[in-house]
Amino acid sequence: MAWGDGLAVGGELKPPARVKLFYSFGQMAQAGAFDTAIGFVFFYYTAVLGLSGGMVGAALAVSLCFDAVVDPLIGSWSDNMASRLGRRLPLMIIAIPLMSLALGLLFSPPTGLSPLLVFAWLTVTSVMVRAMISLFNVPYIALGAEMADGYAERSKVVAWRAVAGIAAGVGVTALAFMVFFAKPPGLLDRRGYPGFGWSVAVVLFAATAICCAGVLRYAASLPRAATVSTSIWRRLPAEMAEIFRNGSFRVLFFSAVIFYVAVGANATLNTHTQIFVWKLTPGMMQVIGYVYLLGILIGVPITPVLSRRLEKRTVVIVGLMMIIATWIGLPLLRAGGFYAPTGAAALPPMAFSAVFAGIGVGFTAIAYPSMMADAADEHELLFGARREGLYFSGLGFAAKAASGLGVLVGGLALDLLRFPRDAGHGGVTPPEAMLGSLILAWGPGAAVLGVAAIVVFAPYAISRRRHDEIAAQLRPRRLAAALDDARPAPALEPA
Repeated sequence: MAWGDGLAVGGELKPPARVKLFYSFGQMAQAGAFDTAIGFVFFYYTAVLGLSGGMVGAALAVSLCFDAVVDPLIGSWSDNMASRLGRRLPLMIIAIPLMSLALGLLFSPPTGLSPLLVFAWLTVTSVMVRAMISLFNVPYIALGAEMADGYAERSKVVAWRAVAGIAAGVGVTALAFMVFFAKPPGLLDRRGYPGFGWSVAVVLFAATAICCAGVLRYAASLPRAATVSTSIWRRLPAEMAEIFRNGSFRVLFFSAVIFYVAVGANATLNTHTQIFVWKLTPGMMQVIGYVYLLGILIGVPITPVLSRRLEKRTVVIVGLMMIIATWIGLPLLRAGGFYAPTGAAALPPMAFSAVFAGIGVGFTAIAYPSMMADAADEHELLFGARREGLYFSGLGFAAKAASGLGVLVGGLALDLLRFPRDAGHGGVTPPEAMLGSLILAWGPGAAVLGVAAIVVFAPYAISRRRHDEIAAQLRPRRLAAALDDARPAPALEPA
């Protein structure tokens, strides 16, 4: 008996390659819109539109607070949804036009607004973008955890997703630097941002629609989890308390929060350092973006190979240490005045640093979500409830919330440094002492948080052997539940 393509009763769940391919298109929502395109927002609103770093950071912090409520709500909603399309797809389909619209508006504030109104526009549209990305991404990632249940097979699903994310990053980067910011003054040209935002929105709409259409049949055929009729507002506090009772989830969640704060602070200052410290041209910045994605592409296929020989925990620690090394090495040399290349001379060392960090990101991007899915299996064994949606809403919230905090930290750093808002316009150049402080905040400052994240992550204890034991105990339960669902209801006795 089979429930659907690649879904054998009593055996390991393995989606066919075509389902993995279609599923991977959904990663463009996170990698293309949230990660790559949003990376331009801080520079746009500070260096181009003239808002202070503190105001931009505060606006994004407001959206962070909103996310704190929205993500677990969406996770619980998708965990307990019952429809002919399964638990996840209905929310993903609803999100597609809304997140595309929100992203376009984020890059299109009307001209002539006062700074306060620009701040308000940024606040409202960033809240919309985060909420709608969550509405798609939380059930999307949870669906990936449901599509496969094997220790190694889950890493393969994540690998497909990661490769699509890299493709999205390349595409969005190329769109920015080859089309909208190719000519002087490059990223300082306000006119390029609205067209860039709406173009990414169109690509985002198409990619996520392809994802939903391609996985529809497989998603609808997945075993159904038990749902509850209790109001989400009444059940959510107990569900949240339940997932935090699992030590594996706590380790993954809090280590992710700390590391994403570091990533957010580093990424927020990235464009400022590339332009004002390293003095890269838009073409050089494009190269850095490509080699970083190349590094991820190298790391992604290596990760499953490493995972066959090492535990996922070890792979993640290696990846994090590689990223931290790039935040320490070149920045310290530059801040100390020992090595201060600019322009074309800065490109080779920065490219090497970017590809090395990208490989580390590739390791963590595959192993970490796979570990979260393993922890969700452990939760089902311990508490008798499937909470993939809440588990991945926790990971998604950690990423977005911490990156929001990172933006706030980066924005406050610019204000503390009194970084000139008109830098780059009319020949205004920040003094060397200010650039040295900027580079320290960009690299070593983020590295301190990265080391703290490794310390928090170290106690994670689900090994390959432990997960095999969990899976062996769960399969009979899931089979029995599926057979109960398939059994016809008893006929009513005649009156």
